[in-house]
Amino acid sequence: MRILTTGPAEPARESADLTDDELAEIYRYPADQPWLRVNFVSSVDGAAQGPDGRSGTISGRPDRHVLALLRALCDVILVGAGTARAERYGPATIRPAFTALREKLGLAPTPPIAVVSHTLDLPDKLLADPRTVVITSRNCSPERRAALERRVDVAIAGESEVDVTAAVAALTDRGHRRILSEGGPSLFAELLARSLVDEVCLTQSPELLAGPAMRITHGPLLAEPTRLTLASLLEEDGFLFQRWLTGSHHETAG
Repeated sequence: MRILTTGPAEPARESADLTDDELAEIYRYPADQPWLRVNFVSSVDGAAQGPDGRSGTISGRPDRHVLALLRALCDVILVGAGTARAERYGPATIRPAFTALREKLGLAPTPPIAVVSHTLDLPDKLLADPRTVVITSRNCSPERRAALERRVDVAIAGESEVDVTAAVAALTDRGHRRILSEGGPSLFAELLARSLVDEVCLTQSPELLAGPAMRITHGPLLAEPTRLTLASLLEEDGFLFQRWLTGSHHETAG
């Protein structure tokens, strides 16, 4: 992987392949504040999923490597229930190459998964880890909620629907300050609408798909566009790795 640019303050340049330590420095979280990072992959024409409805089919080795790093850096992985089902989520694992990095950061060996769901229709594999956080609304099924509370951590965020502001607060209250959201598009749109996203990491896969696939955001038009500042741009095997900061953020992470 090579650097194309590290933001507006530095002109575009090429470099030798980055080491994992150098890559981790580019993607490090800020030390002094909670931070919500969103990560997606999309095709050049904007498809956030392949023909099978999964993002994994438009990914590749370089993208999987960066995703593994992002997981190694975070306190918790936030995901919507629809994405958890489609992508067949289970408890997170960390690549052996990144275990020392988590130890250095003082993090648990693996991050828990936090899944947002009103219906509580969740992959059973996720419930194998008692650290899993299920974020739901107060008016969810009381029977399903009681069953889940015997297995995992359940957080209430909102009344009839999940309130994403309360959901993020529930995670920070649990000490999860470095949040990695892996989608899906509807959850991302809700987080944007509430101005909760600090950073967007987007992998552009070198292919065109056409078809009806969703974009990385799916929801009502935002009241105002979210302005982004390019923080870094990397490339490997045709995959472009973009890191964007939102709103008034400047180069505080990476």
